[in-house]
Amino acid sequence: MKIGLDIMGGDFAPDTTVAGAILAQKVLSSDVHLVLIGKEDEINARLEGCDSSLFEIIHADEVVEMGDSPTKALSQKRNSGISIGFNMLREGELNGFTGTGNSGAMLVGAMRGVGAIPGIYRPCVVTPVPKMNGSVTILLDVGINADCKPDVLYQFAILGSLYAECVYNISNPKVGLLNIGGEESKGNLLTQSTHGMMKGTKDFNFIGNVEGRDLFSEDVDVIVCDGFTGNVVIKEIEAFYDIITKRGISDEYLDQFNYENYGGTPFLGINAPVVIGHGASNDIAVKNMILLTKEIIESQISDRIKEAFR
Repeated sequence: MKIGLDIMGGDFAPDTTVAGAILAQKVLSSDVHLVLIGKEDEINARLEGCDSSLFEIIHADEVVEMGDSPTKALSQKRNSGISIGFNMLREGELNGFTGTGNSGAMLVGAMRGVGAIPGIYRPCVVTPVPKMNGSVTILLDVGINADCKPDVLYQFAILGSLYAECVYNISNPKVGLLNIGGEESKGNLLTQSTHGMMKGTKDFNFIGNVEGRDLFSEDVDVIVCDGFTGNVVIKEIEAFYDIITKRGISDEYLDQFNYENYGGTPFLGINAPVVIGHGASNDIAVKNMILLTKEIIESQISDRIKEAFR
């Protein structure tokens, strides 16, 4: 297995990305190889003191900055880590690709490089939300589809259900539609229309509308919403965690809300495993992002989605 990592992307790259790769390599099995893509001299300088032969280094002398226009950057910076990484992924030289850089560029690169699975209207991003019982709630979309139509949310439910099964081993996951009330008539035109499409479906285990307070409930496993709403939810979770940290509150359950524990979020609905991390990731978050990419590859989630949409 080969996992590609964009070394130059992120707020604190390349320090944190190289350090995270070193941490990940220490716990990965010998059959998993990390391919570090970025400025070779800067990578080598940060590998001093460790066995650099454990890594494959691909030189990329251009960098897609966080403020760059995604489409222009990938067209103009063909020798960037993101461009090279997706080329390698498309050619089968990598089994998965990950990075903490420009998320828009990562999405555009994924669509151009490996493309959406036939039948998928819009790929999405997904995040796990910890529950008290040790399991998670899968929330999607959480950022790349601010405006959605009912048939798009319907597909998100299929994608989230498959992800819960393949990656978290949740059998027959319970799928809920995020709304402002449990009644069928509640919500805006989007949620009302989506509920009508989902009701009685055989494609997934739909349990009806759920509210924001159900996010941590054991009664639902997958919660579907548009990317605008989902992004607001996860940013509020991050803000809540920051508050309890600043107040010196330490709790075994609440500590699970630290994004470092999850590392990143996968794009679902594209032809190969791609995981994007938080731009402000530290070395621990980068390590966990790499480990998540390995799990995504092993889960064969892309193949399962292809089967579902044939």
